[in-house]
This record gives sequence, structure tokens and C-alpha cells, in this order.
Amino acid sequence: MSLKTIFFGKARSLADRDLFHKVSLVAVFAWVGLGADGLSSSCYGPEETFKALGSNHHLSLFVALASVITIVAICASYSQIIALFPSGGGGYLVASKLLSPAAGVVSGSALLIDYVLTITISVAGGADALFSLLPAHWLAWKLPLAFAAVAGLTLLNLRGVRESVMLFVPVFFLFIGTHVFVIVYALSTHFSGIQAMPMDTMREVHSVSQELGWFGLLALLLKAYSMGAGTYTGIEAVSNGLPILREPRVQTGRRTMIYMGASLAITAAGLLLAYLVFGVSPQEGKTLNAVLFERMTAGWPSGLSTGFVFTTLASEAALLLIAAQAGFLDGPRVLANMALDRWFPTRFANLSDRFVAQNGVLLMGSAALVMLVVTRGSVGLLVVLYSINVFITFSLSQLGMVRHWWKERLTAQDWRRKLAINGFGLLLTTFILVSLTVVKFFDGGWATLLVTGVLVAAAFAIKSHYHKVSRQLHRLDHLTQFGTETETITAVPTPPLDPGARTAVILVNGYNGLGLHTLLNVPRVFGDTFRNYVFVQVGVVDAGNFKGADDLEALRTHVAGSGRRYVSFAHARGYGAEAVASVGTDTVEEILRLSTALRERYANAVFFSGQLLFERETRLTRWLHNHTVFILQRRFFLENLPFIILPVKMTG
Repeated sequence: MSLKTIFFGKARSLADRDLFHKVSLVAVFAWVGLGADGLSSSCYGPEETFKALGSNHHLSLFVALASVITIVAICASYSQIIALFPSGGGGYLVASKLLSPAAGVVSGSALLIDYVLTITISVAGGADALFSLLPAHWLAWKLPLAFAAVAGLTLLNLRGVRESVMLFVPVFFLFIGTHVFVIVYALSTHFSGIQAMPMDTMREVHSVSQELGWFGLLALLLKAYSMGAGTYTGIEAVSNGLPILREPRVQTGRRTMIYMGASLAITAAGLLLAYLVFGVSPQEGKTLNAVLFERMTAGWPSGLSTGFVFTTLASEAALLLIAAQAGFLDGPRVLANMALDRWFPTRFANLSDRFVAQNGVLLMGSAALVMLVVTRGSVGLLVVLYSINVFITFSLSQLGMVRHWWKERLTAQDWRRKLAINGFGLLLTTFILVSLTVVKFFDGGWATLLVTGVLVAAAFAIKSHYHKVSRQLHRLDHLTQFGTETETITAVPTPPLDPGARTAVILVNGYNGLGLHTLLNVPRVFGDTFRNYVFVQVGVVDAGNFKGADDLEALRTHVAGSGRRYVSFAHARGYGAEAVASVGTDTVEEILRLSTALRERYANAVFFSGQLLFERETRLTRWLHNHTVFILQRRFFLENLPFIILPVKMTG
């Protein structure tokens, strides 16, 4: 067993009929993998709210109510997005299709930064929760532990989606159980105090308004709300992660959304009430939840109190690690979608033999490690950086949906209700976005906006490069038209294949100008020495077509059709010809496997591949292309297979 198999697991087979069943998630497991991001906000969101209010703790009732309304509104809005985009309606796709590609790039870039910060703040928050249990002199190990956690999660996610989620199911439900108990216990043991809360709250409103004025009161509530509700940002993860959900995806996604919204609203609001009834206050080196649990269990037997506090805080630390999964599950998917549209290098759309976007996973993990270094794992700073970006995506998605329902008002049923839901969501998310930007801008929010702006600029630069390459490739299109004309020639007897004759095996990637140019260059360079032409093509399974059995079958059909067109082209010119094809995730390995088998059949085979050469190349632009042909050349030489690269020079 190789080290690769030990660490990442055995390669999955496309021939496995249960493949999509094995790599997809039912609603409960999706709630664990995707919903933990939002639910984990309860580990630090209520605390940030409580701290922002200072000594005016009773005002947290207003923030708790506003938070519940926010969660419900965003969940309802995203349920409509799920129905409209059943194959995956993340913020990038919604903004791209319903607004403009430029809006999609802004939304997608903001979401990528947010997912990196999701991983970072989740791991840092988990480390804080864990070290709340340990002696103060152990704090020096907190950052190294956070580094190890990010590295471990990266490795785990390279094994696959299902494997990365299943490991955390027990601790996820341990968190749910312990925190539901805390909320129920706090409210039931302080029922009389709860009855007095409305009057106490009104007295506090009156006192603060006299001291600060009504505008000052509103500003205080706004700051507390932005620091708390602004962190409840994992709701969009379900719509981004639809492709990994079990069929029927829309029903699974909506059920997951209900689980997520209900659990987050109850936990966030319940903890704020629990803080209030127990009168907790911040303590150095401890989270507010840790203070709450210790105060709640102060009258319990010593062993029971210690055990409950340890178990509950450990479940929080574990949940925060699970929450990082949203960044690893959805971040690479957003990146892959943008790569398919050529906003980022196309290699980010590639899948490993475990059907994981491994380049995206590695990038998200590496970026999270950099953020840990930059912020030193400070949750307070990360909260400032964290929430602005996702509300950019929220607002653009809601704006796109509002525009959609307005355009479809003559044909869509119940469009007024749907427009009202997304319209309210747009107003709410835009209000939060503006509030967060104003409140957090000079505290570090400017850095998030700056990095996002740089990423957007990079995306446009990459798109420009690919667009120039595409224009140059179109110059070969006349060959494709010429090839189509030859297919209409009156049928001639099909020349036989002679296994003993010299055979040109041409590697192609579709019926296009590059392939035809390579085919025509062989007799131009070597004369009429090759009597057989064999065309080898591998259909690459990537994030764009790995969505279901129908998509894979469509890919196989497309690859087979391209091969037949090459064969017809060769037959019309009097050559024996055949096409061989397969689909897979590793182009090099698949081509090598097919070519080795062909060498057994055609002893005098020589392998050819075309390669585009551009006049003005840099190290950066070369990185934007896979240059698979040079990897193939080395592998073919190692297998003693003759391999010739025919360059196609592109100018301009």
C-alpha cells in the first residue's frame, strides 16, 4: 500500500454505480458539514454582542430578537435560491447569471476570502475554547495547535467530503445536546427573572437614552448587532454545496437549511438570555461561554460540574473545527466554478482520484495558515475581518433574485411573495453590510476590503489573459470548418488498418483546430510514411461535469463523437483510422494507459501531440496553463515510447 493510499485513501472508480451515493451527503450529515459554520457562530457571536453592550446587558434582548429575524430572513431567501439553482446556487453563480459576470467575480472573490477566514476563525475559536480549560502557562501552545489543526483538516479533506464529515458527527450532536441543556436549564431555573426582563429592559432603555440620547442608543444597538449578527454567516454554505448533497438535491438542501436556521437561531438567542439571567461578565483567558458554564454549575457536585464544563467546552472546540469544514467544502467549489469560467487558473477545477478539488483544498488550507500567522490567531481581530465579505455576497445574491422575480413577474407564480422575501433579505443584508463596513472599517475591515479588491483585480487580469489566448485559438477554427466539409465528401471505402504499418497516434483534446493542425502537420513533416492514424482522447472529469451520472454519460458521448469526426477526416484522405477514448481525473495516467495498450497492437507506433507556443510568455502566464504535453513527454520516454511534440506557433 502506497503512502498516497494510506493518507488519502484508495482511488475511486468512475465505473462504480454507487459512486455518487458514496460521495454525497444526506440532510443530517450536510447539517454537520455545512451547518456547523453558522452554528459555530454561537461560540463567539453572542459573546461579541454582550461585550459591545458594555454594562447595558438588558439591551441584548433587542439584539437577540434582531438576530433571530436576520437568520430566518436569510434562510428563507436562500431557500428560494436553492429552488432556482438546483445544481448549485452559490453567491458567485447567482450574481453572475442574474446580474452580470463582473458582479459574479466580486461576489465570488468576497466569498473566497470569507471561506479562508471561516477556516481561520473557526480553528482559532476552537483553540480559545480548548485553552479556556487549561492552565494559563499553556497558552504558548495555542497557535502551534491551531497550525496543526489546519494541516490536519487539509489532509482529511483531501480524502473526500463524506470522510471529512462522518468523523465529526458524534461531537456535533454532543454540542447540540449540551447547549440545548444549558439554555433550557438557564431559562427554567430563572423563570421569575425572565418575567421581570421586559421591565428591566425598558428601564435600561430609558437610562441609556437619557445618558447617550436616542441616537446614541441606536448606535450602541447597531454596534452590538453588527458584532453579533454579522458573524452568523454560514447560511449560504448550503446553496454553495448543493452538488455534494444527496438527490433530490433541492429537498435535501431545503431540509438542511431548516435544520441550520432553527439550530442557529435557538442557540444564539438562548445563549444571550443565559448570559443575562446568570449575570456573566468577561474574564481574562476565558470565553464568555466558559464563564457561563462555570457559573451555571457552581452549585453542582465538584466532579459533575467539572465534567460538564469540560465536555461542553470540548464540544465547542470540536464544533469550531467542524465549522472550518464549510471553508474546505465550499471554498474549493467556488474557486472551481470561477476557474471553469476562466477567472482563475483552470487547474483549480481539476479533481483528484478521490473526486476532490485538491488544488482548491490545498490553497484554502495554505491561505488559512497565512492568516493565522498574520493575526496570531486573535479571534477578536478575525471577527472584525470576517463578516464584511459574506454580506457582500449576501447582498448581491438578494439583488439578483429581486431582479429575477421582477423580470419574471408576468410568468412566475406567486411572484409577489417571492419578491417580498428576497426584497426584505436585500434590505436586511445591505443594511448589515453598510453597518459592518462603517463600524469595522478602521478596526481592520479596510484590510479585508483591500485584499478582496486585489483578488478581484487579479481575476480580471487572468480572464484577460485567457481571452487573448482564446482569440488566438480562434485563428485555427477555419481548420475545423474545413474538417467538417471533408466529412460531407461522398462515402469512399474505409481503408483497412494494418497493424504492421507505421502508425501515428495523435493525442487530441476535442475536435478542434489544434487537433486538426497536428494531424495535418504529421504528413507535412514526415511525408506519406504513416498509413494508420489513431486518435486518443481523454475526457477530463472536473468540477464542472462531476454532478451526476447523466453528466458523466454526456461527457463520454461527447468524447466518442469527437473521435468519430477525426476518424471520418482521416478516412476521407485514404488513411486507416480508429479512435480510442476514456474519461478520468488524471489525464496523464489515462493517456499513458491507453497508449501502452496501443503500442501492443501497433508495433510501429509513434505518438504525437500538438503544443501551442505564444510569442510573449512569462513565468506567470505559463503557470496559468497546464502544459500537460511536457509531463507526457517525460513519462513516455520513461516507458520507451517514441513521443514527438509538434509546435503550433501563435502570434499577436
